[in-house]
Amino acid sequence: MIESLHSPHVARVKALIGSRGVKERRAAGMFIAEGLQSAREALISPGGPIIKSLYVTSAGLLKLVDFDLHEIEVIEVTDAVMSEMTSTVTPQGILALCVLPRPDISDLAPLAQKQAARVIYLHEIQDPGNAGTILRTADAMGVDAVITSPGSVDMYSPKVVRATAGSLWHISLFESVTFSEVIDLIPNAKPLLLSSHATASIVDLPLEDSYIALFGNEARGVDLDSLGVSASSLTSVTIPMAGRAESLNLSAAASIVIFTLSRGLAG
Repeated sequence: MIESLHSPHVARVKALIGSRGVKERRAAGMFIAEGLQSAREALISPGGPIIKSLYVTSAGLLKLVDFDLHEIEVIEVTDAVMSEMTSTVTPQGILALCVLPRPDISDLAPLAQKQAARVIYLHEIQDPGNAGTILRTADAMGVDAVITSPGSVDMYSPKVVRATAGSLWHISLFESVTFSEVIDLIPNAKPLLLSSHATASIVDLPLEDSYIALFGNEARGVDLDSLGVSASSLTSVTIPMAGRAESLNLSAAASIVIFTLSRGLAG
């Protein structure tokens, strides 16, 4: 059992979740997933990031008695050490050190042959909560892939990982991919841009078509110049609203669009 707050294990974990975490995660090829839900999904899911080491307190280990941990390095730590290693106020006593996936963007190519493919493209979004919520919604609604642009939030930061609530292990995720690369790989998919000025309603889109739904920065929206496309190449749609709210925040709007596009996919 690790009892020292100065253990190399503690230093390694803190580096991955600290202020320089993005660079550390990329350099080490590792990221941190805290809590029972992430650990559970990592243990039962056939795909997604692999657990390299599992740090647990005695109470945390009891929560995992129903899982086969024989092929995983399980390291017991004291409550004090766990508190030092985590970024949450009330740690659950479970922290997974996971291998950072490095998927090949060419894995998207089969979607060009799929009927009614659904892809989410996040353009320079910055809020971890928004990113995690959108990925979780995409997982729940059967979306084929979530893709982020260069300059977007790190999808393997602790806050994003927590916000996904385990969905990180269920959906294809590609980071730092340009929109032109996506279009080249899935040329049959129609790019959708949500706009309050659009006249076409999201609910009127034919569901048999394939779509790439674009969602932009929380403050600036989608910058078409940096995206490298013209407005005429996009299908602009709006969410019809009967109430008096002027607009919706990013994750709320994205959830409505994702649900609308996914109607019928659940069978």
